[in-house]
Amino acid sequence: MKLLKFLPAFLALVSMPILSQTADAPLAPTDQAVDIPLIQILEASSQLRGNGLATRRLLEGGIFSANVRHIQGAETALQHGKITEIWVIREGMAVLSTGGTLVDRQPGAASGDFSGSAISGGDERIIKTGDLVFIPPGVPHGIRETQSIVYLNIRFELRDTD
Repeated sequence: MKLLKFLPAFLALVSMPILSQTADAPLAPTDQAVDIPLIQILEASSQLRGNGLATRRLLEGGIFSANVRHIQGAETALQHGKITEIWVIREGMAVLSTGGTLVDRQPGAASGDFSGSAISGGDERIIKTGDLVFIPPGVPHGIRETQSIVYLNIRFELRDTD
């Protein structure tokens, strides 16, 4: 019972680094275009490397976001229920695995989201600077191996159709 008492505080503490990487992003306006200069993208990737962080949100739009990501080593394999991702590789290279099935599949935060320790039976290939990767909802994906990769991650959430 004592453990349950401290669970909300523990979860809040654990999630703080993730939230701090995305919480201060400017909101996307609905009445004008927004430019994100290259220098801002370069500064974000430099800060990620310098602070050992993975994600910096550049723009928050509710059902979409624009992020800079920096990965070293490997990352958790994911499967999104309603999120489409477009990756634009800015620098580095990695072994990307997509498709197949998640190993040790665990439910994620949102409905239809899952994570896993790896991907079994997926398509593995090297992605590198200049490549563009499109990942639709429901497709397991994850960077299996990299020394360092920086990419723009543009995410869109599916909406129910009218």
